[in-house]
Amino acid sequence: MGHSKQIRILLLNEMEKLEKTLFRLEQGFELQFRLGPTLQGKAVTVHTNYPFPGETFNREKFRSLEWENPSEREDDSDKYCKLNLQQAGSFQYYFLQGNEKSGGGYMVVDPILHVGADNHVLPLDCVTLQTFLAKCLGPFDEWESRLRVAKESGYNMIHFTPLQPLGKSRSCYSLADQLELNPDFSRPNKKYTWNDVGQLVEKLKKEWNILCITDVVYNHTATNSKWIQEHPESAYNLVNSPHLKPAWVLDRALWHLSCDIADGKYKEKGVPALVENDHQMNCIRKVIWEDIFPKIQLWEFFQVDVYKAVEQFRGLLKQENRKLTTNPEPKQHLKIIQDPEYRRLGCTVDMNIALATFIPHEYFTFPFEEMTRSTEESIIHLPNKACFLMAHNGWVMGDDPLRNFAESGSEVYLRRELICWGDSVKLRYGNKPEDCPYLWAHMKKYTEITATYFQGVRLDNCHSTPLHVAEYMLDAARKLQPNLYVVAELFTGSEDLDNIFVTRLGISSLIREAMSAYNSHEEGRLVYRYGGEPVGSFVQPCLRPLMPAIAHALFMDITHDNECPIVHRSAYDALPSSMIVSMACCASGSTKGYDELVPHQISVVSEERFYTKWNPGASPSDTGDVNFQSGIIAARCAINKLHQELGAKGFIQVYVDQVDEDIVAVTRHSPSIHQSVVAVSRTAFRNPKTSFYSKEVPQMCIPGKIEEVVLEARTIERNTKPYKKDENSINGMPDITVEIREHIQLNESKIVKQAGIATKGPNEYIQEIEFENLSPGSVIVFRVSLDPHAQIAVGILRNHLTQFSPHFKSGSLAVDNSDPILKIPFASIASKLTLAELNQVLYRCESEEQEDGGGCYNIPNWSSLKYAGLQGLMSVLAEIRPKNDLGHPFCGNLRSGDWMVDYVSSRLISRSGAIAEVGKWLQAMFFYLKQIPRYLIPCYFDAILVGAYTTLLDVAWKQMSSFVQNGSTFVKHLSLGSVQMCGVGKFPSLPLLSPSLTNIPYRLNEITKEKEQCCVSLAAGLPHFSSGIFRCWGRDTFIALRGLLLITGRYFEARNIILAFAGTLRHGLIPNLLGEGTYARYNCRDAVWWWLQCIQDYCQVVPNGLDILKCPVSRMYPTDESVPLPAGTVDQPLFEVIQEAMQKHMQGIQFRERNAGPQIDRNMKDEGFNIIAGVDEETGFVYGGNRFNCGTWMDKMGESDRARNRGIPATPRDGSAVEIVGLSKSAIRWLLELSQKNIFPYHEVTVKRHGKVVTVSYDEWNRKIQDNFEKLFYVSEDPSDFNEKNPNLVHKRGIYKDSYGASSPWCDYQLRPNFTIAMVVAPELFTTKKAWKALEMAEKKLLGPLGMKTLDPDDMVYCGIYDNALDNDNYNLAKGFNYHQGPEWLWPVGYFLRAKLYFSKLMGPEANAKTMFLVKNVLSRHYVHLERSPWKGLPELTNENGQYCPFSCETQAWSIATVLETLYDL
Repeated sequence: MGHSKQIRILLLNEMEKLEKTLFRLEQGFELQFRLGPTLQGKAVTVHTNYPFPGETFNREKFRSLEWENPSEREDDSDKYCKLNLQQAGSFQYYFLQGNEKSGGGYMVVDPILHVGADNHVLPLDCVTLQTFLAKCLGPFDEWESRLRVAKESGYNMIHFTPLQPLGKSRSCYSLADQLELNPDFSRPNKKYTWNDVGQLVEKLKKEWNILCITDVVYNHTATNSKWIQEHPESAYNLVNSPHLKPAWVLDRALWHLSCDIADGKYKEKGVPALVENDHQMNCIRKVIWEDIFPKIQLWEFFQVDVYKAVEQFRGLLKQENRKLTTNPEPKQHLKIIQDPEYRRLGCTVDMNIALATFIPHEYFTFPFEEMTRSTEESIIHLPNKACFLMAHNGWVMGDDPLRNFAESGSEVYLRRELICWGDSVKLRYGNKPEDCPYLWAHMKKYTEITATYFQGVRLDNCHSTPLHVAEYMLDAARKLQPNLYVVAELFTGSEDLDNIFVTRLGISSLIREAMSAYNSHEEGRLVYRYGGEPVGSFVQPCLRPLMPAIAHALFMDITHDNECPIVHRSAYDALPSSMIVSMACCASGSTKGYDELVPHQISVVSEERFYTKWNPGASPSDTGDVNFQSGIIAARCAINKLHQELGAKGFIQVYVDQVDEDIVAVTRHSPSIHQSVVAVSRTAFRNPKTSFYSKEVPQMCIPGKIEEVVLEARTIERNTKPYKKDENSINGMPDITVEIREHIQLNESKIVKQAGIATKGPNEYIQEIEFENLSPGSVIVFRVSLDPHAQIAVGILRNHLTQFSPHFKSGSLAVDNSDPILKIPFASIASKLTLAELNQVLYRCESEEQEDGGGCYNIPNWSSLKYAGLQGLMSVLAEIRPKNDLGHPFCGNLRSGDWMVDYVSSRLISRSGAIAEVGKWLQAMFFYLKQIPRYLIPCYFDAILVGAYTTLLDVAWKQMSSFVQNGSTFVKHLSLGSVQMCGVGKFPSLPLLSPSLTNIPYRLNEITKEKEQCCVSLAAGLPHFSSGIFRCWGRDTFIALRGLLLITGRYFEARNIILAFAGTLRHGLIPNLLGEGTYARYNCRDAVWWWLQCIQDYCQVVPNGLDILKCPVSRMYPTDESVPLPAGTVDQPLFEVIQEAMQKHMQGIQFRERNAGPQIDRNMKDEGFNIIAGVDEETGFVYGGNRFNCGTWMDKMGESDRARNRGIPATPRDGSAVEIVGLSKSAIRWLLELSQKNIFPYHEVTVKRHGKVVTVSYDEWNRKIQDNFEKLFYVSEDPSDFNEKNPNLVHKRGIYKDSYGASSPWCDYQLRPNFTIAMVVAPELFTTKKAWKALEMAEKKLLGPLGMKTLDPDDMVYCGIYDNALDNDNYNLAKGFNYHQGPEWLWPVGYFLRAKLYFSKLMGPEANAKTMFLVKNVLSRHYVHLERSPWKGLPELTNENGQYCPFSCETQAWSIATVLETLYDL
């Protein structure tokens, strides 16, 4: 049933630019692009540079993707185009609307790393990396003995700093030649090459299971690189970057000043050769200001030669002025450093800051002999020399990383804002390879060498590398190494900016530093931040939305740029911090020297000693060799092994517990086998020798059964010589080591004093751990399983859940002794349910449930569920699950007790038949659910319900029409409104049908034990119109019946409802409020016409539908004055009842409602109870009503005494309401057609007029309406139209009146959406062009986001916000008087869209295409609402502009029905 393929859905929305959003995917995933609500219906094409299978990737080559529409329907809810992702890297997509670019973004597909002789996969979360400074590895033939330390320490990835020849500074990152191997690695008699390196890398991969990556440095090259002298155009020099000339002049002036100060030339100005105090600093500032600046006259670079300019101007030549800038001013101030001895004039300043501020590094290379400043300046204009004056690289504090600080427009060099690296030259690539062909080719070759021999790269100085350059180089690398592992460290200071680099470059892992944590609490927070999901998380579906991610982390306890943690924290912290970092659910790493406890930073510039070698027999005092006795190496090996095991075996859930200020416990949990590994680390950020640490360690409670102590280790002192820095080897502290024990039983532990077992519940063991030797610098790791009883229960649950999804196979356990009902697949139990029974299993709101003596489940401190059935729970879970919101009160309630679990099964078991069987299956599953730890209950409760719920939906759809079964997701979900609204309560809502009718559903009455009819009735809306007397309304039922019952294929239920209402016909009317027929109110003029429309629809939609006309109708009221008769007393065929309704209208209907007065309507005025309806002899229009009642769907009666509107209808719509005229025309036309075919036995109606019998044929009646409709209803655009009787009341032209002949004539002219109903049911009444104009006006003035405004917003009584509780003195608003005077009702939107579709086809292809877009676009908003609504329905109405209305029904039958009809028309 469940997918096993992972599919992610990316919804495209108009103008949504997601370049700063990271979407991470894995190879083997399918990515589907779908249209969001703003794009549905539009012509959208998706383009991507992800290549066709088998093609090589070309960043510039985009292709469009083909749309697939699985349901082949016209609505766009399921339309998608897809990519099957089989290639690693960064790929771009964008989408067009027509030819306009409308949005786009990137997706990053992770590489798959392979290692070992068998080429097995190394998951990214298993990576344990160690950085080596290449120059400290010594001669190449000694590398293996030095690298073996990494192997023995359990690392599976080595990061080498660059292996190329170094520049004169000897910095690891200042490279003299990118293409050669560093000659330092060769012997006098043996030259090593890249091939040798490649063979070693291959050996490490195959034999040692270690992958190798190295740096690529694209941003700069060493100043003494030979090639840069041959190709000076590759740097920013004064020829290709003349904007740097003023900065260069300033740079040389400051250089000369520095030399002069050193030579003592400024003594008399207060600046000695050795600057020692603040006063001398100020003197330097004065010298710069008064001597240097005036001499170099920098401003001239930014000023205009006035005389020359005037001359040029005179010559009518124009030249733009250059911008004038203020003089640069040094920003940094020095602080005096107090002399600790307090000697006179003993204070000094920090010389580093002094040098950086006033005697800075040179910003430019100067490869010439010394010369005077004036001579120097002359060479900047000689291209053959100026090209060698090149800008150094460096970095700029707080700069925008996307801006190149050396380009024109930046003043970083002039303003001296660069922290300069004097050993390297910044490289100038330009925008494309043609801008600097040599440099691009050189660096591409460098990249290709790297990708040929290494499995991955670290992008050095990534945030300063031009993005387009890095993209180009990585594309070249991935051609050679498709699964290239790319890591980088970014210092952008913003996750959004980080994401730009990660998405554009396809960075696999971002380096994150544990050294940025200032205490153990922050270190624990970083573990939680960089990976994993909470323990007990929900199982996510395989098909789900693509969520923005944070970059995958390579979490390092120390990087080679970090200062030494032993200096910053203490040597005792190395072990606990490495443990904490390693427990993160991501890649982890360290730097060589950390494990050996080297007590200083190993400088990338000045360190020239070699690393230690592996020697199992070495003693602790040996400085050149290490083994498991050295530093924390033995513990590191165990930690790395554990990290790899947790990643490989799917321990993806993480919980971090801050036990006290120094102790952090990190849990990694496997959601399939439910085993946990808990690592407790006592950090030592402060040195335990000099700081106080409490002897009292808090007790810890660990849920479950501790299987073993995986590892316990303590940092201890050893009695050897203290640390002394060795001259040849990078040695660590010999006097500190770890005491380590692995895989021991709890009672053998030296760190745990005792462990007691407490039980929290019947199946929940908690082990209470008391520590005795958890000293600072100690760690202990427990492996914890569930209590054996719970473990079996989980296994059984997983076994039964595999019928829904293969996800549960791992960890499942098949047993024979479970409840027999569990041996039957749930699908076959569910398949026995009828749709009426599914209404009880899935839905039923509070008041429906109360009729049965129950109610919806209430969650304390939160709220009640919307439904008692499964949908009530699923709506909440759908909100919680994607966010893993385990803190939600719903989850809290599940963890606290079994109340909700019992409610779900008991509620169903208490009913009978197939419903009870579903309850028993759930109860049998819940038996095992109750035996597992409470923290897992939300996850498994959800899994059981998801499986059952999705199966039940399938059962529902299988009983519906092919339109639903083959329909889109939107159609299917909307069709569930039929299950939601149609049910059978404890008491039947419908009058009884004729006993002679076949296929009537019966049940046994629980009290009388007699057989009774149990026909499905249709609720008008939930929650307000769902039960008792207020459940069934004639008008609502028949507006909704076609959409909810006929289109969904529920023909018997539709027949029964039509015939049940037919039995209640009285005075030629169908009741408004049904009241089981005996309490019916016949106060609406339109229900009978909606009923007739449904009979017509039934005959057209249902196979052999015309048979209904002969079905027996049990007349409750054979005459208007009869008492209610029992079913079967008087039966008539339906066609006779239809004829009676037509006859009565032509005769004229006039009566007073029975029991008139406050007992049936406390607001109605006396005249309102007088009911009138009839047919106009001239026009054939049905008319009726008076100004004190409201007989159409706009039926709000005033009820405020304060506002004096009580008893006044807001919208009487008396006269001939437009939709009633349309519906009657439809009925008459249909009966005429049937009578002509002799299917309907009557050709006319016979009435008495003035004492005479008069016959009116259906043909005549039909023609009268046809001839008069447009003449009298259309408001002409021609002001002199003689048909217009009240031109002074017209305020919108080109529309159709809402009524004709109203007692308040101005009401006829109000623009409302009702004419669209007539257009759908009787389109023949309308001229195409006039209809189209009117529809355009309705679209412009009335169409809202979800519904139609019920009144023109230009009308003076319009108010779009409905508040039924408001009682004030505003006549138009009080007590919701404006119910139909502006609020946006949903059901008319269906008729508007259907009318638009019908007439657009007649208007031509262009109009039709635009209409299709409009329809799909409006429907997409309904789809979004339906998906988000906890009621899973469409509301009765919204306030203006689609705002939520709290007084509306949350889900309304006719709203769902008319939208479904629109989809059917599509």
